[in-house]
Amino acid sequence: MRRRLLFSYLSLTLFVLLALELPLGVSFANAERRRLVGDVQTEAFAVALRADEALTALRNTELAELAQLFHRRTGHGVVVVSRAGAVLAAAGRGEPAVGAVVTDESTLGVALRGRQATRDRSVAGDDHLATAVPVLASDDVVGAVRVSSSLDVVAERTQRNWVLLAALGGVVSLVVLLVSVLLARSFTRPLAALDAGAARLGRGDLRARVPVPDDPPELRGLAESFNATAEQLETLVRSQQTFVADASHELRTPLAALSLRLENLEAEGGDRAEDLDGALAEAHRLSRLVDGLLTLARAEDAARAATEIAIAPLVASRIDAWDVVAAERGVMLRSDVADVCVRSAPGRLEQVLDNLLSNALDVAPAGSEIWIEGRFDGDEVVVQVRDAGPGMTAEQRARAFDRFWRAAPARKDRGGSGLGLAIVRRLVTADGGTVALEPSAEGGLVVMLRLVGSRQAIAAPGMR
Repeated sequence: MRRRLLFSYLSLTLFVLLALELPLGVSFANAERRRLVGDVQTEAFAVALRADEALTALRNTELAELAQLFHRRTGHGVVVVSRAGAVLAAAGRGEPAVGAVVTDESTLGVALRGRQATRDRSVAGDDHLATAVPVLASDDVVGAVRVSSSLDVVAERTQRNWVLLAALGGVVSLVVLLVSVLLARSFTRPLAALDAGAARLGRGDLRARVPVPDDPPELRGLAESFNATAEQLETLVRSQQTFVADASHELRTPLAALSLRLENLEAEGGDRAEDLDGALAEAHRLSRLVDGLLTLARAEDAARAATEIAIAPLVASRIDAWDVVAAERGVMLRSDVADVCVRSAPGRLEQVLDNLLSNALDVAPAGSEIWIEGRFDGDEVVVQVRDAGPGMTAEQRARAFDRFWRAAPARKDRGGSGLGLAIVRRLVTADGGTVALEPSAEGGLVVMLRLVGSRQAIAAPGMR
């Protein structure tokens, strides 16, 4: 848009300059020619007045001196002819020799018939302006005088004038260009702010707002509408998150009480032990579902600031936390993580690894290994969690991040809520990263996290 504004400003300026300078230049050239014509005519009449007596008396020597004196003073060519058309005196380049006879069609021939004549003539390849006037004595034509001047002076002044007009046009265009750049920036700055604000809002930053310009009114109204829309959207999303968080929080207490009562009844035994076991399992599953919803609601709050977090100690702490569960299922937890750092809000990566380890332990067969690997890849840090479970088909991997989706009904029997990977993706994207699922070499699944890396504290990878 800025280029279009500049192009329109410059096009309009050039059009105005051409509309003004072309007529001005042509008018100046015509004025210069008219001025030269007037000067040559005046000089011709002056010579004619001084030559009438000598011409009447046929004092050719006096006429020759008059012609030479005139030529030295003005630089113009001059010719004096008798009434019969014979050249009596001449001075200047390209003028006829003394004794030559002029033709009736020439300017001198016209002047001998009693009329003034002005024409362009070519002298040795140069353009000249010639004016011939009759020499009168007692109202009789006794001869004629012709004065010729080169047109190079007119051409030189006209060319100099065109150069000045072009330079003036260039200066005006440069000034207009500078002013246009400032104006275009002032016009497009609010649009750029709106574009950046819309991009932030699209990335999930509900606090994105744009400055409201004072002018023009259209952009001011657009900025106000954008801020109002963003404010309303933030209010709606916050209300939804608050509702989910509050509902999950309120459900936890009665679920905990219900689970406790069912456990007490189970401990007392009786004929309904099987029903109590089923009810207790459902209560536990419902409790995990509520915990997952609460975690997801907190994950959607992307307002927490990111800090630098070292991956290796974080992975070590999560392996320590899950070692007992893994040992119970006969699965080994291993890691190969370089000493790399990422940008993440505190607590998010712990939750991500907990969810991924929980999912991997649910599907990993006894005697297999679960690997956590971390390394730099360009400016990103790639963290992989790899298991040897049954894996997923391409269609299953495409839906795996949907909420409440499970790869197999058996996951539901083991208490899966269907929110684990949805929480993982929300937490990772909140930190500016991405997550993807790929088949592993062992036939299971690889969860690949690409996180915003930091080049601090790089060291040789360690093995656990």
